[in-house]
This record gives sequence, C-alpha cells and structure tokens, in this order.
Amino acid sequence: MRITVSVNGQAYTRDVEPRLLLVHFLRDELGLTGTHWGCDTSNCGVCTVRLDGVPVKSCTVLAVMADGHEVTTVEGLERDGELDVVQKGFVECHGLQCGFCTPGMLLTARALLDRDPDPDEARIREAISGQLCRCTGYENIVRSIRWAAEASR
Repeated sequence: MRITVSVNGQAYTRDVEPRLLLVHFLRDELGLTGTHWGCDTSNCGVCTVRLDGVPVKSCTVLAVMADGHEVTTVEGLERDGELDVVQKGFVECHGLQCGFCTPGMLLTARALLDRDPDPDEARIREAISGQLCRCTGYENIVRSIRWAAEASR
C-alpha cells in the first residue's frame, strides 16, 4: 500500500505492508531510531511519538493510519541546532538515566506543555502515567518538565 507521511516536517512516500506498525516504519523505513521499541504491547510507552500533535504509542498504530498525517519523533524536537526547552529541562534536572524511555517522555511532555503551559505536579504525573521508566522514581522527570514550563514563560 502506498502512503505519504509527513515526519518532522518532511514528506515521505513509501510502499508498505498494510500490517506494518508505525514504530517499524519510522525505525526501519526512515532510519529514525530515536523512537524506541519496547514491549510491543502498548504497556511501556517508549515508542511514543506525536501524531498530529497528540502523543500515541507507535506500536499500536499502523503506518497506513498515519497516511496524510504529521508525525513528530524525538529527532523533530530540536530546531536549527537548538534543543527544545523540554530537552533542556531533562539536561538541567537530570531527567534521564539510561535514556530508553526518554524520547517518549520528551514528546509527551512537549504535548502537555503545548496544551497546558503551567501544569502542576499532578497534571505532569497524569500525562506521563502511560510510560514506564525503570531507572528513576520519576522525581527528576517531573522536575524536568516543571523546569521546562517555567523556562518557557
């Protein structure tokens, strides 16, 4: 099946199998390996990308479902050599350890701040509740997102 998907602002047209998952399209067809592949059951959230601005788990979305839509991966957060404020927050507040969950956390945080520029801790924790981090107690992740919110003002 022929699809055209805009990924990080660039259109890609490919012939794909109808059952190809978006995570595999991004990683295997486009070489965007910042989108991680974890549990393959939508439990961990490490494969989270933004589809038309909304965080989705790309292991549960078929590539053909993204046809005609905009996908943002972690590679699309940085603009013109400048890190997104959310990325800066994770650096400043040590919001990552091994980094496996980080791309999905960053994209979820960016979507949250786009909707709510000043979320409290409860809103942040709710937003990231669909993602598992096996390294931290989430304190530094929450602190990183709060830092980004404050730095954006």
